[in-house]
Formats: sequence, structure tokens, C-alpha cells
Amino acid sequence: MADFTKNTIADMAAERPDINMGTTGSMHEINWENEDAYWRDNHAKQPYATADRSYDYYRQAYKYGCESAFMYGRRPWDAEVEADLARGWPQARADSAAEWDQVRAAVKDAYSRGCR
Repeated sequence: MADFTKNTIADMAAERPDINMGTTGSMHEINWENEDAYWRDNHAKQPYATADRSYDYYRQAYKYGCESAFMYGRRPWDAEVEADLARGWPQARADSAAEWDQVRAAVKDAYSRGCR
């Protein structure tokens, strides 16, 4: 069962916007520009991609998944990770209007890929 007393990824990021902290405690800068380019090029190939929702609709979800993979130390996606990320989505989505159910698959894909 998920521990709802733990901070979400979004909470941790809000506390330290200047760094991305990994499980070792070492500082690491995530290169979102490379991932952004990858997902922009590959988004249309995803099964959830539709003509009425462009890459920009999913962009924040991809970013959240990428950053979350780093924060979780590349832990495999499981029910607990999904619950934590679902709970953190309202804060992590920034100006995105997408609901969790609409972007869950994109978050999972980016999480599974990680940031490279």
C-alpha cells in the first residue's frame, strides 16, 4: 500500500527547484531538451496519440515521467509508483489542462524510458 505521508515527486521538486536530487544524494541535471526532442519526434507513434491532441498536450506528462524516473532511482513502474505520480500530477502538470487518466500512459512511457 502506498505511503500517503511521503512527499510526492512534485513536492520534492517544489522544495528544491534548483536541483534534481537522485537516490544517492548527488546532484544531477536532467537534460530535458534531449527528451523533449525525442518525445516530440516519437509522440505520434504512441497508441494514445490522437489527431485532436498534439504533442504539446502531452509535453508536461512526458517531462513528469522523465523526471520521476530519475527521482525514483529507475525503480520499475508499479502500483505504488503509479499512485504516487497520480497524486502528484495536479501540481506537476503546471499549466496543462490534462487530467491524470488522459496522460497516465504518456507519463508511464517517459518514466519507463527515463531521462537520457
